[in-house]
Amino acid sequence: MSGAYSPNSRIGAIVHTLEESIIAVLLGLMTVVTFINVVMRYGFNSQLIWGLELTLVLFAWLVLFGISYGFKVVSHLGVDAVLNLVGSKSRKRMGILAAIVCIIYALLLLKGGWDYWAPFAGLDATTGRVIPGIIRAEDGAGFFGFTLGGIFENSRDQGWYETEQLPIPFGQIWLENRFNLGEPYEKMPRFVPYLIVPFAMTLMLYRLVQSLVRILRGEIDTIIVTHEAEDAVEDAGNALSEDT
Repeated sequence: MSGAYSPNSRIGAIVHTLEESIIAVLLGLMTVVTFINVVMRYGFNSQLIWGLELTLVLFAWLVLFGISYGFKVVSHLGVDAVLNLVGSKSRKRMGILAAIVCIIYALLLLKGGWDYWAPFAGLDATTGRVIPGIIRAEDGAGFFGFTLGGIFENSRDQGWYETEQLPIPFGQIWLENRFNLGEPYEKMPRFVPYLIVPFAMTLMLYRLVQSLVRILRGEIDTIIVTHEAEDAVEDAGNALSEDT
């Protein structure tokens, strides 16, 4: 069954176009910055000192943002050898199971992503190693037990951490007053580029839930691209050969 994505509403079409535009802009900016740096280095013996770091940030944003987009359009690669050996009902059940496992994993990534990013923004990380609100503590007898606690815990404010070279293009005063107690930033604070981590994990979780719903509705039967994609590429190649 084809997993090709087609928006079924005007809002869906707008969001789909926006996502593709963001991916294109990130890839385009990476190309432009890298090209300018190469020209400056070999043509003028100079460089954008922040160019490499910006390229790394843009690449991280492209990859993390692209994960959720890949789930939406069912373009992630996977092993479908077992799927091709079973019938449609079993294939659907396996797709549901795979989606549920991925949703659980995405929840863990979301917790980890938030806990990593939150201190840089002066926010609190979640409690517990796996489930927020569960704190692993040691009692007086020397045994470990689980006790209920709050969802968030006080984390050390790391809002003053800066990137290595990235300048602040706009909003510097607001950033300083909101996240650094009015103290000046010399470079971009880390929480700005790192924001993509919890955002991308949240979007990935949302797209996985959407994929599960699509499987239950019978629109798709797996969350990975199958050999149908290879067949489509082969058909396109054959059509091109015939035209030439």
